[in-house]
Amino acid sequence: MNTPDTAVLVFGDRRAPRSLRGLSIVGPDDVEAASDAARRLIVVGTDADLAAVLTRLLRAERLDVELAFVSRRRSPATRAYRIPAGRRAARRARRGSARRVPLIRDETGTAIAGAAHWRPPGETQLLHGEAVVDDTVLFDGDVAEVRIEPTATLPGLRARASGGRWVAGRAAQLGTTGVAVVRDGVPAPRAARRSTLYRNTEGWLLVR
Repeated sequence: MNTPDTAVLVFGDRRAPRSLRGLSIVGPDDVEAASDAARRLIVVGTDADLAAVLTRLLRAERLDVELAFVSRRRSPATRAYRIPAGRRAARRARRGSARRVPLIRDETGTAIAGAAHWRPPGETQLLHGEAVVDDTVLFDGDVAEVRIEPTATLPGLRARASGGRWVAGRAAQLGTTGVAVVRDGVPAPRAARRSTLYRNTEGWLLVR
């Protein structure tokens, strides 16, 4: 791949791995400009950073851009999409090929890269309500929390209530008296009564 076709987005205090030096290095504020100039973006950061880039590409309707992810260590996103971390991830990001995988988002248009959680809000001990994955009831009543993860293949996501089994589907929906939604480790600013995560019509181009 020619160098002008690839840009590296470096988040936080991280440095670009040695194998990526010589490529165009840009900051997280330059996602749109970089996606206009490069065919492939390499995200050096956390699951939340990858989700932020996915969200911006989704809202800009630029899911034709290839995305590679370089995490320092294994994470929910690297496990979900079965990609390496560290030096191996940096080498794969430059030399790998891209293929489309499911993109999981919520009703606010925010993408999920590794995992989302539905948790009790505030000082509440249990999450009260009902959740379904497609037509399957995940729980009805009280649970400690629910974890939702993207999958590398269809139907696109899987969810599990604490103490329960994984249920795969296209969408997970929750109706509740109150829920704290946590996306890739980032809590939503306020509690909600409903939350939906689902597979976007168009997937994203993951470099593997």
